[in-house]
Amino acid sequence: MKLIESWRVAIVILMSFGSGAYAQDPPDLQDRLADLAALDGFIPLLWDEQQGKLFMQIENMGEDFLYQSSMPRGIGSNDLLLDRGQLGNTHVVRFFRSGPRVLLIADNLYFRATSDDLAEQAAVEQSFAESVLWGFPVELDNGDSVLVDATGFFLRDAHDLSTRLSRSGQGSYSVDPERSAIYLPRTRSFPDNSEVEAIMTYTGQPQFNGDQPNVLPSVVPDPTAITVHLHHSLVRLPDSQYTPVPFDPRAGYIGSPSEEGYIDYSSEVGSPMRTAYARTHRLEKQDPTAEISDPVEPIVYYVDPGTPEPIRSALVDGANWWNQAFEAAGYRDAFRVQILPVDADPMDVRYNVIQWVHRSTRGWSYGGSVVDPRTGEIIKGHVTLGSLRVRQDYLIAEGLLSPYGSDEVPGEMLEMSLARIRQLSAHEVGHTLGIAHNFAASTQGRSSVMDYPFPLIGFNEDGSLDLSDAYDTGIGEWDKRAILYGYQDFAEGVDESAARAAIIQQTIDSGLLFVDDADARDVGTAHPLGNLWDNGSDPLAELEHLLRVRQYALSRFSLHNIRDGRPTATLEEVLVPIYLLHRFQIEAAGKLLGGQNFSYQLRGDGQPDSEPVSASRQQQALDALLQTLAADFLVLPQHISALISPRPPGHSLGRESF
Repeated sequence: MKLIESWRVAIVILMSFGSGAYAQDPPDLQDRLADLAALDGFIPLLWDEQQGKLFMQIENMGEDFLYQSSMPRGIGSNDLLLDRGQLGNTHVVRFFRSGPRVLLIADNLYFRATSDDLAEQAAVEQSFAESVLWGFPVELDNGDSVLVDATGFFLRDAHDLSTRLSRSGQGSYSVDPERSAIYLPRTRSFPDNSEVEAIMTYTGQPQFNGDQPNVLPSVVPDPTAITVHLHHSLVRLPDSQYTPVPFDPRAGYIGSPSEEGYIDYSSEVGSPMRTAYARTHRLEKQDPTAEISDPVEPIVYYVDPGTPEPIRSALVDGANWWNQAFEAAGYRDAFRVQILPVDADPMDVRYNVIQWVHRSTRGWSYGGSVVDPRTGEIIKGHVTLGSLRVRQDYLIAEGLLSPYGSDEVPGEMLEMSLARIRQLSAHEVGHTLGIAHNFAASTQGRSSVMDYPFPLIGFNEDGSLDLSDAYDTGIGEWDKRAILYGYQDFAEGVDESAARAAIIQQTIDSGLLFVDDADARDVGTAHPLGNLWDNGSDPLAELEHLLRVRQYALSRFSLHNIRDGRPTATLEEVLVPIYLLHRFQIEAAGKLLGGQNFSYQLRGDGQPDSEPVSASRQQQALDALLQTLAADFLVLPQHISALISPRPPGHSLGRESF
């Protein structure tokens, strides 16, 4: 291979001089160089099987590129938040040579000068610290490039697991180099990215105390040795043809690297110093002047082939909803969903992926992204879907329907569960497209999949429960407006700033509401429509409805809520989500107390001023809440408590129990 031949020539030249800094390189490396496995690509790699070392050939000293760490194999406990596929830090980095050592330096992009004045740029750069991520010893030098031993860099605690385990009360752990090694099957190099994976073992002693129970013994074969995989992506930076999308607090986007953005010290005095961009994928129309156009390149997402059917098809269907939003923005077939090829690496930055992730207990799903910190361009979308969510919805359906009174299991339970998975797939993919939560959407007829949906439960004409419309079946109107703002490709000559402002104004005029995470997640936040897991435009009416549903389900609760052969003690797990069916709607009603209606108003945009919830409305909410504290409401019906027997061996109380 050319890479090997260049180094063989270099060795002959160096040895012929017989002196100099690199003439005394270890002869074993020189002698064995031709036998090393070469992986040509963006940053060429050489694998020394005999020594277990991985070398990098560095050619473009000083040029910026992207470094991304991640964890392809996790620990499997939601308590630890160390899941399979978890993304780590993203840095813009460069190599710097000084004598026998090459430093990997991470740029500080939080403070910038965007002017063309080099002296002004230097003044900002020199005022704030950089970070040297690693120092590589130079092994060989052929003049045009150097060969460095990168083994130590790839076998370090790049995901900071030691600190995370300590902070979660699990004990003190550190990397054991004797039990860590390069994982060659997932170490590859391509024209624009080089991918390296390592088997990493952390050794230590688990910590046990009453305040923070240790979960490691429940998920690790030997809690004194925790072995995971860490991944490293070295990526060529995107070209300069991407146009950053301004972050607007009314548009419903996630900022990059956060809403705080960066500080521009070259901004004019009196102008805002802070600049932020929305996170978006690069998407262009073949013909920006056409009402409908094919994309130059579509956005393609890949579903984990390890997802079982029929869940896999549900994930594909739900993610594909986003094509409705791109069609509304004038694109034809711009968003596609496929199954990830079996031989593809889900951590490879070339693939947007939807991963099916298992944990020992239920936990959150996530939509993360690898983002160019300079511009907000999304390079890779990475969805983590917890596999137990579908089972929890099935459990809710069991509690609602009491379905096991005959030999035939109602199909609507599985249909409801799969409907939730479609919505979940669309929701998390939405985050990887750059879109934030909108917790007001449930009050406006499901105007966005970016809300947290509680099942919409109705009554049939015969008085039985109807789950056919439990979850949404497509993208919402708010989502279409958000995609239009972030992904519209404007024709040449169009004032993009004015065009995006017009899109925002049209959204405001349409009456669509947006309440962000920060004004919804905590029960103490003020906006009465910013709630998680609620339904309906009137939180009090929905609370009253859910209380009727709860009463109906509890009145029919029986042995028919569990399958034949199950311990009657496990009725408790089915009972919990039904007894507490109204708990999120209570929070929605409670936020009317002291509530304040407001918008993310900018001066001159015509949005109304903040207004408190009326006193009469607050009194109605207080009366409704007090009803749920009455003794006759809280008491468990006698026919249910009589059914639930003590726990038999092998069925101890768990997280799904009261």
